[in-house]
Amino acid sequence: MRRSEVLAEESIVCLQKALNHLREIWELIGIPEDQRLQRTEVVKKHIKDLLDMMIAEEESLKERLIKSISICQKELNTLCSELHVEPFQEEGETTILQLEKDLRTQVELMRKQKKERKQELKLLQEQDQELCEILCMPHYDIDNTSVPTLEELNQFRQHVATLRETKASRREEFVNIKRQIILCMEELDHTPDTSFERDVVCEDEDAFCLSLENIATLQKLLRQLEMQKSQNEAVCEGLRAQIRELWDRLQIPEEEREAVAMVMTGSKAKVRKALQLEVDRLEELKMQNMKKVIEAIRVELAQYWDQCFYSQEQRRAFAPYYAEDYTENLLQLHDAEIVRLRNYYEVHKELFEGVQKWEESWKLFLEFERKASDPSRFVNRGGNLLKEEKQRAKLQKTLPKLEEELKARIEMWEQEQSKTFEVNGQKFMEYVAEQWEMHRLEKERAKQERQLKNKKQTEAEMLYGSAPRTPSKRRVLAPNTPGKVRKLNTTTMSNATANSSIRPVFGGTVYRSPVSRLPPSGSKPVVSSTCSGKKTPRAGRHGANKENLELNGSILSARTFKGFQI
Repeated sequence: MRRSEVLAEESIVCLQKALNHLREIWELIGIPEDQRLQRTEVVKKHIKDLLDMMIAEEESLKERLIKSISICQKELNTLCSELHVEPFQEEGETTILQLEKDLRTQVELMRKQKKERKQELKLLQEQDQELCEILCMPHYDIDNTSVPTLEELNQFRQHVATLRETKASRREEFVNIKRQIILCMEELDHTPDTSFERDVVCEDEDAFCLSLENIATLQKLLRQLEMQKSQNEAVCEGLRAQIRELWDRLQIPEEEREAVAMVMTGSKAKVRKALQLEVDRLEELKMQNMKKVIEAIRVELAQYWDQCFYSQEQRRAFAPYYAEDYTENLLQLHDAEIVRLRNYYEVHKELFEGVQKWEESWKLFLEFERKASDPSRFVNRGGNLLKEEKQRAKLQKTLPKLEEELKARIEMWEQEQSKTFEVNGQKFMEYVAEQWEMHRLEKERAKQERQLKNKKQTEAEMLYGSAPRTPSKRRVLAPNTPGKVRKLNTTTMSNATANSSIRPVFGGTVYRSPVSRLPPSGSKPVVSSTCSGKKTPRAGRHGANKENLELNGSILSARTFKGFQI
């Protein structure tokens, strides 16, 4: 049983107790029956009126709730339609009061959503308007009279975010281009002369319209200024190169060059003007020193001829080089030739450098070959012999590789140029083969010379006997070291005291000659044989041996020291 039903029964019981209590009071008082009836009617009427009033109030509440439900349902349907959401559906059976509460809560929620969407739409429209004015773009097309859907708001947000990114990128590009334009204008001493240039340079950055057209115009302006700057730099660099060339040709002193050093950097208009003035001055000076300039150009021509491996025929082909009539026409011919050679060398610089590398490696290889045939190389000091052998072995490997690489590059060059690549008037590979052949012939000639020398030495030894190849260490004079000389002198003096007949001339020790003594006068010369199996020289050569012995005797007779004869 519900609590309200229990309370209703308790109310009925209370009402019964109250009526019974009234009747008991009426009995005690002695109120007649008709009056009791009247009083009972009054009690009934009061109770009935009170209940009727209560029922009427509750009925009114019911009507208000029903009316509120109807109004909320209508409004809720309208809001769902505006917000493009599903209509509200009450789940299960519910009372009127709960239904009205649920509907009213839902209506308040939908109203809040509608308000928030309208506020966000207004804010996005304001942002869109500001960004579109800066970027010079059309506004975003959206109906501001209706409530936007969540999808429409999301798309609007993405559009505004895209506009912000576009603005940021264009602003960054604008700032960078503006900075470069200002630098170029300063470099060129250029003053803004159009309204657009003044807007770019002078106006506030935030006030500049970042449209695609303006950005494109900015880029075009920057390209024009950079082109002017590049042209100006090229002109200035050309003037500087011309000045340096004239300085070298005219042999301008360093003091005079340093006076112009301030304009040797930069490319501003005043720098260009100063450079042009210096060129004009040097050109005038050049005309006054024609012979000196032409000779300087000829020195440079010779350098380029060497770098380009010109043969004597190719060098003689430029006849003005040998002319002695120093005129302006001759100077122009030399200038044209040096420009042609310079360009020719720069175009084929890598090829010439490769040939030069081969030349240097070849010279180093020949030097190592020469050292390899030198007997003194075995006097090794600090491991030089081992290092040279390693370098020599390395060159023997790298030279053929370098030749193959140059051969491939030269073949490609000859195909492109449709002419042969020559070094000193002949094809490079023929030149290389000729160098190798000359090296082989030189080695063969040296080998033959050594064989001939050995043969002659062998014949001499067979005739005269072999002489000691390494002299005795005792035959070497004492070094001029003061301490050692004093010691030797002391020794000599002591020996001289013991044997007064031996007195060395130089204050050193007396050395005996390894040559055999002469035979007694009147006797025949005796030839000692180094080998018992050797035959005695023939009579035809006896005279020669005699002369040789007599010569030896003359030499020995000169070695007579004071007090002692060898």
